[in-house]
Amino acid sequence: MPPESEAVHSGANKTMLGKLLMVAILMFGFGYALVPFYEKICELTGINVLTARERMDPAEARRFAQNTQVDLTRTVSVEFDANSHGPWSFRPKNNVIEVHPGELATIIYEIRNNQDAEVSGQAIPSYAPKQSAVHFKKLECFCFQQQVLKARETREFPVVFVIDPKLPDGIRNITLSYTFFQVGSAQPTL
Repeated sequence: MPPESEAVHSGANKTMLGKLLMVAILMFGFGYALVPFYEKICELTGINVLTARERMDPAEARRFAQNTQVDLTRTVSVEFDANSHGPWSFRPKNNVIEVHPGELATIIYEIRNNQDAEVSGQAIPSYAPKQSAVHFKKLECFCFQQQVLKARETREFPVVFVIDPKLPDGIRNITLSYTFFQVGSAQPTL
């Protein structure tokens, strides 16, 4: 091969390497940008309500609970549901409670690990009707963080909440449904 042809091929190889490196960098950047993009899409569409966004600052929660007037003229029926994907039993102690908007209420969920190994899980809430989610103020919830259950352990977790009195008058029933997923474990699920 003549020396000038070899120089042309070497230059073409360097150009191709540069292009491939640029494509790899762009692909990494795109993958990295997907997380905030996904969160923004979920926020705008109202799907996949993330628990971190539901958590109120403790000082804000206390102020909200203290400054809320209980509306005794209205009653809202709150239904509780539990679904699980993993090696546990998961259920609310009560399926339905009646509350007045502005009234502090507590419901207990029971979670039992049904396997002989420690397991971690995370609860993700959803609401029906969808517009009630912004009026359902949780002051304390096991869904704010991952829960670790030892082998065969059963635990009870409270959900302390207030229905904002600004809830539209037409909403008389709210369903709070949790789905409990196994996270961070290579253990097979039952």
